[in-house]
Amino acid sequence: MKKLLELKNISMKYQTLTDEITAIDNLSLECGEGEFLSIIGPSGCGKTTVLSIIAGLIQPTSGEVLIEGKPMGKNSEELGYMLQKDQLFPWRTIEKNIFLPLEIKKINDLAHKNYALSLLKKYGLYEFRKNYPDQLSGGMRQRAALIRTLASSPKLLLLDEPFSALDYQTRLSVCDDVYGIIKAESKTAVLVTHDISEAISMSDIIVVLSDRPSKVKSVHKPIISGNSPLRKRESPDFSIWFEKIWKELNG
Repeated sequence: MKKLLELKNISMKYQTLTDEITAIDNLSLECGEGEFLSIIGPSGCGKTTVLSIIAGLIQPTSGEVLIEGKPMGKNSEELGYMLQKDQLFPWRTIEKNIFLPLEIKKINDLAHKNYALSLLKKYGLYEFRKNYPDQLSGGMRQRAALIRTLASSPKLLLLDEPFSALDYQTRLSVCDDVYGIIKAESKTAVLVTHDISEAISMSDIIVVLSDRPSKVKSVHKPIISGNSPLRKRESPDFSIWFEKIWKELNG
């Protein structure tokens, strides 16, 4: 499998008035093309910091991020970032919201617009394209946010706890939707989450981080029967993996 993302010996240090704090210490990981990787770890261990480093929003103190073997700075256009909240602009219709990345990246041509609209059709939101975000349910808004992220055809999706603002029932449904869309579009994804069940049910690879200073504690590749996150949660193997990773995080 072709390697799409690689973090090599990433360290991150912060200067305070009195001290130097090491947030991330010599962290390395990799993700192949089309794989779904989740990063989990104790609260405050630096999961979102790792995601921000991958995105190029923060420069590490040392180490490098490679996309398809090239430094991150030369491949920033290949990334799509999905945040904890949908961040849809309330004054723009759903259609105008999903066109936003095209405007920012100056690829707002007919071909890209048609591709974005085809995603709305494919995933059941086309009839709502003239609606405003507050006219949609939370699950539909999150689906629209993912389609907006996909509109510019990024190779790598970064997902920063994208389901945390949803209630439990909606979260399960949207988790299935997002997973299905990412797999159907053959995208590579990195998810940061504090939810063990979410990580197990969605991931090809689970990277468990230690307490700060954050290091890779373990890497797992769970094989669980089921063709969707919801179905995987029903598998007998699911509870075995949950207990294993829970013990790692709390041991």
